[in-house]
Amino acid sequence: MNEKKIKTIDLIQNIISRMAANSFMLKGWAVSLVVAFFAFATGNTKKELFLVAYVPIVAFWGLDAYYLRKERQYRQLYEWTCRQPEDRIDFDLNCSRPGLQNASTSFWSAALSATELWFYLPLAAFITFIIIILQGGC
Repeated sequence: MNEKKIKTIDLIQNIISRMAANSFMLKGWAVSLVVAFFAFATGNTKKELFLVAYVPIVAFWGLDAYYLRKERQYRQLYEWTCRQPEDRIDFDLNCSRPGLQNASTSFWSAALSATELWFYLPLAAFITFIIIILQGGC
């Protein structure tokens, strides 16, 4: 491989790493905010106040899905760049090219992926469980 191709692949790998780090950070923030919210809200037993705890879950789920989608798009760009001949490498990091899009790079595919569902659904179920317990049962 020539220097241009190696540098382009290195740039793409760095972007993918940042997207994965952002996703990890968002999951940590989601848990932290939900726990902080419950610490704040336990003194107040209004049911409506507890329902606000779902807002960070939905917001962080959407942001996390966005970063996962971008990560998948850059993985497609990585594979595309590896297949290109040396003379076609131009340091273009546009991951939105039509040829790079497929079902796995859609927002809904990312939002409903196993990694997202297995994190955010149990978090929402935990909030529901806590609301039921604090409100005196069903």
